[in-house]
Amino acid sequence: MSADASFFQWVAFIWQQNWPLFLRGAGNTLLIALTGTITGFVIGMIIGVIRTIPIDHKTGTIKKVILKIVDVLLLCYIEVFRGTPMMVQAMVIFYGIPIILGFRLDPIPAGIVIVSINTGAYMAEIVRGGILSIDKGQFEAAHAIGMTHAQTMSSIILPQAVRNILPATSNEFVINIKDTCVLSVISISELFFNSKSAAGANFRYFETFLITCIIYLIMTATVTRILRWLEQKLDGPSVYTIHGSQTVPEAEIRIVDGGKLHG
Repeated sequence: MSADASFFQWVAFIWQQNWPLFLRGAGNTLLIALTGTITGFVIGMIIGVIRTIPIDHKTGTIKKVILKIVDVLLLCYIEVFRGTPMMVQAMVIFYGIPIILGFRLDPIPAGIVIVSINTGAYMAEIVRGGILSIDKGQFEAAHAIGMTHAQTMSSIILPQAVRNILPATSNEFVINIKDTCVLSVISISELFFNSKSAAGANFRYFETFLITCIIYLIMTATVTRILRWLEQKLDGPSVYTIHGSQTVPEAEIRIVDGGKLHG
């Protein structure tokens, strides 16, 4: 490429020469972000349910002590991973596992573990907030008919809580797509890491990272649109009919976008 080439010629040249590198990096970024978000959601769901187990006068002393200890340990986990940067966590986990456990994870599995643990700490509080947002009367009604805490959660509370926390979960996914760039410190070949390699080949950093910016924007915008569509599907139809009588059609009430239309 000649030195007097225009800006757009350089962008086209860099893309033509390095598009497999960009796409491979984008694929690894999506793999780590998606797997880490799903695993973190599961971790957060488990922790959120455990931390909302009710403790009252009916709870035995041993059970109270166990729940208190577990709650303190889980709170420490949440505070540590919410209070430290993911880049530092990546360095500690990636280089600490061989020292403590005696084996080394490959970079991509290590990245998934790091993102999962980090996301789990945030999702734990998001899930707990979603559970606490459900009216306490539903808990009391479930317990009144003899349902256990696990049955109440799985059948009544969690389906509503998951819908309430879906926007926050979607936001975590988008954040993870962008934050995987910090994993370049442990040599994971995600999009940012591969972009640095492409830029170093011709020293055209502005043009190279402009392409990187566009790829990140495409990924986050696409994911956001898909998750918003999913939220709308979970909301149900905006037009529906309440059947007030099985025999009198005039008793039916048609609901359109929150407004009532009779008949």
